[in-house]
Amino acid sequence: MSELKPAILLLEDGRAFTGKAFGHEGETTGEVCFNTGMSGYQEILTDPSYCKQIVTMTAPHIGNYGVNPEDIESERIQVAGFVIKEETAVPSNWRSTQSIGEYLDEHKIVGIQNVDTRAITRHLRNQGAMNGIISSIDLDVDSLKEKLSKVPSMAGLDLAKEVTTESSFKWSKNGSAKTYKVVAIDYGIKHNILRLLESHDCDVTVFPANTSADDILKFNPDGVFLSNGPGDPAAVTYGIEMVKELLGKKPIFGICLGHQILALALGAKTFKLKFGHRGINHPVRNNETGVVEITSQNHGFAVDLNSLPDNVIPTHVNLNDDTSEGIRCNNMPAFSVQYHPESSPGPHDSRYLFQQFIDMMAR
Repeated sequence: MSELKPAILLLEDGRAFTGKAFGHEGETTGEVCFNTGMSGYQEILTDPSYCKQIVTMTAPHIGNYGVNPEDIESERIQVAGFVIKEETAVPSNWRSTQSIGEYLDEHKIVGIQNVDTRAITRHLRNQGAMNGIISSIDLDVDSLKEKLSKVPSMAGLDLAKEVTTESSFKWSKNGSAKTYKVVAIDYGIKHNILRLLESHDCDVTVFPANTSADDILKFNPDGVFLSNGPGDPAAVTYGIEMVKELLGKKPIFGICLGHQILALALGAKTFKLKFGHRGINHPVRNNETGVVEITSQNHGFAVDLNSLPDNVIPTHVNLNDDTSEGIRCNNMPAFSVQYHPESSPGPHDSRYLFQQFIDMMAR
């Protein structure tokens, strides 16, 4: 095995971590965050919600079961960079087609390994998520600081326009007729959301993020789904205006960024979390049933519960920090959750929400 090249991760507050090159040799920048999942790294890598982010995995070994072409959540790797403690270069799984290092190199994704991911995670927890730069071609800290100073903050960034589909398309993996006609607005939609909608008897057509309410109403769906996605929800002004025009006219179900856009359209506010929620083990209480669900999460912004208007009910709350995890409108057919009921990766505790959407359209 050839000797790994040295690499460095520099954070914008000056904290530096030295390690070895992983994946593609080169340089990349983005907001550095951490994910507490012990598995699901391929789904994480291909989740469009991670656009412009460098993801640190807290689990010590990554790549144990390799990668395969079936477990992707979009058509390409979406993360800006990847940080791990140690790569398993020789994976062991019958479904594996290549190692994670080969996968990252093929897609030209820069990573770093052999760094103390626990120290990185503790630093981000204490100081908050911040921009960083990974390089295996420039190890000069002063030079990297200069490059990093030009990287914009995540706050105020509209990244939905960077990951959305360019034109509408029909999602269908089988030709059987479906009962419900659904428009899915693509702010960075995951494949498993589309799979689950289809499995719930929905004929799904995916529309670009900047689609107008008029175009959706002309299409005349039974319901509208607002997808997950990256960036600052308040910057997606066209999406907020579109939802405002649809409220009360069509049933609406939102997940993650879709939840935040629905809340903003209803008159609530959002704010940036200190270090976000990312992992597959976050406890959420369903306020309407009292049941605690273990959830999959990936977001850096949250809805301000104190800003909810009178016609909006907080249905779910995060038990780690009491932030909003779900809302429901009491005078219009619209609801949303902050977390990921489609899991992938993660537990299946919240899959019932897709049936709630079906029931709402049926009514």
